[in-house]
Amino acid sequence: MDPAGGCPHADNARLLERSAVAAVVLPGEVAGMAVLGHEALKEFLAHPEVAKGAEHFAELREGRIAPGWPLATFATVRGMTTADGEDHRRLRSLVSKAFTARRVEELRPRIEELTAGLLDDLRAAAERDGGVADLRRHFAMPLPMGVIGELLGVDAEHRDRLHHLSNQVVATDIGPEKALAANRELVAVLAVVAVARGERPGDDLTSALIAARDEEGDRLSQEELIGTLVLMIIAGHETTLNLLTNAVRALCGHRDQLELVMRGEGGVGWADVVEETLRWDAPVSYFPFRYPVRDLTVDGTVIPKGTPVLAGYSAAGRDPSVHGPDADRFDVTRPGRSGAARHLSLGHGAHYCLGAPLARMEATIALERLFTRFPDLDLAVTEAELSRHSSFVGNSVRVLPVRLGTSHG
Repeated sequence: MDPAGGCPHADNARLLERSAVAAVVLPGEVAGMAVLGHEALKEFLAHPEVAKGAEHFAELREGRIAPGWPLATFATVRGMTTADGEDHRRLRSLVSKAFTARRVEELRPRIEELTAGLLDDLRAAAERDGGVADLRRHFAMPLPMGVIGELLGVDAEHRDRLHHLSNQVVATDIGPEKALAANRELVAVLAVVAVARGERPGDDLTSALIAARDEEGDRLSQEELIGTLVLMIIAGHETTLNLLTNAVRALCGHRDQLELVMRGEGGVGWADVVEETLRWDAPVSYFPFRYPVRDLTVDGTVIPKGTPVLAGYSAAGRDPSVHGPDADRFDVTRPGRSGAARHLSLGHGAHYCLGAPLARMEATIALERLFTRFPDLDLAVTEAELSRHSSFVGNSVRVLPVRLGTSHG
């Protein structure tokens, strides 16, 4: 795996031509595997003999992973993404109340309000900088960070720093010293947030988790509390940030598709843009880690017990064996437009993304309001000039300079 990341799709296509499962070398010369094919990944994600707990990671358990390994947080953070069985159900149940369909729908007016304010900020930024603004910085990042920040009760003063630190945590090209420092600071900032919410509880998820820790100590440890906050901050904004960025890039590069949606032809709507972006340019390319608890054969390839395995979401999204010979074409009218039929980019099985309904709603509202307000919005540079993330986990670009054109409202 290239620690510097880059666009994954050409490499994915080459790997998929050979097999749905590939042996990979992770940073630090750690042997791993990646599951790339749609059907193979679907089987693997739901397999009862595939675990998430780090105790199943053979090299880590045997002390052969160096301190400061850039992917360590994905394996060792204490929370529901690294828990199995009853532990996973316990941790997920504590968080899931914040993501019920009713609670998510109650957030709609606030998301619409945040979106409107950020569109004003985006226009102001463009006016300051000669008509060009970084859509990622001024719109795609602060929206999901604002939403998850309010959900968790994180004061606004901490949000930019948390974004910077979570960005470093998901980077795969970061050195050991920087990786350790970023993880330590991320934990420290969230510990400050937890103390503040403990002293001044509110109607937020952190306060609810602290109450569960204090009232029923067996339901949540302090380490699990902080680990859950780490996961919520990273997963709660990085993925939606990439989803919005990738959707805007896709629509600017496919104006015919944008026009279809703007005109509402054939029943195609903004939700279809979100699903097709999730399939065509998944916000997470390769997600760490799962571990077979015994030697496991997937699509004819043996994955040895204890191997760290990456879930290849961006590859599965363009698997021609499922999506046809035109799998690499962005098409909002693609048959089978529902998310479950179209892609696995939000996971599958017991660890399916808890925040999926929230991410979908945020992205749908944001894209509709953005292009309704700025229907002529376009990239200010070519796609080839955009700088990619330094990560094979997150799949997007670092900045997205756009020209807004005429404002409607």
